[in-house]
Amino acid sequence: MAPRKPPTERQQRLGAELRKMREHVGLSLTEAMELHRVDKATIGNTESARYGVSSDRVRVWAANYSCADRKFVDALADMARERGTNWWDEYRGLVPAGLLDLAELEHHAVSLRIVQLTHMPGLLQHEDYVRAVIGEAVPELAPEDFDRKVEFRVRRSAVLDAEEPPSCTFLIHEAALRMLFGGVRVAKIQLAYLLEQSMRENVTVRILPFAAGGFPNVGNSTMYACGPVAQLDTVQSDTRHGSRFIHAETHLANYRKVLDRVEERCLDPERSREFIREVAQQL
Repeated sequence: MAPRKPPTERQQRLGAELRKMREHVGLSLTEAMELHRVDKATIGNTESARYGVSSDRVRVWAANYSCADRKFVDALADMARERGTNWWDEYRGLVPAGLLDLAELEHHAVSLRIVQLTHMPGLLQHEDYVRAVIGEAVPELAPEDFDRKVEFRVRRSAVLDAEEPPSCTFLIHEAALRMLFGGVRVAKIQLAYLLEQSMRENVTVRILPFAAGGFPNVGNSTMYACGPVAQLDTVQSDTRHGSRFIHAETHLANYRKVLDRVEERCLDPERSREFIREVAQQL
């Protein structure tokens, strides 16, 4: 089997789950090789996502590992079955791989819970605001790269219009409302757009005002993406050098607690809309 192109985050996750499944029953690569009747390299390359894997093989290996969680195995088989190209694949090699992985994560999520501190959430950004934010990039982007990144970010928001869109909760700090990317005109456009998007059936916007005081994980914007089963949840965190994706069960549990505590300090959705209007009037 020829090696695939550099694997996506989602493909790496599938391989990692197969590895964890093997390790959970205490099997070495050599023991798994004898069990599956394939060579050791095939198992190692599949677990590292260097090679792809069929949904049938996922089910066979899961059965060999005595995994009784049918929903989990079905979800992994569905991941293995994914073929073809998606809209973000048009940008492969043209934008950082982490952005492609982020779009793929959003696309497959059942629900999203997002904390944003100094920027509006990417899925809720008006194009004028996108241009203002990306225009602050250092080093300055070449015109074609700038336009491509703007287009990519705007296209991500189409996930909200999908046939089965994820349920999204956006927890936005007051600081993000008051940051004047693009000046007052763009800020007003963005706040009006935020209010409009907050009326979507699958979107909940809640504001965390300065008056709420401190909160856990301050300083980090975070997205918690729920998969079809809890074992496939993922946290995405922004860093200066791109996205970081977190899967470890302990970390996921901690992030859920962090998000719960942040949400407890937020205004309810209707009061949040009133607060957004108040900020817009003050500009």
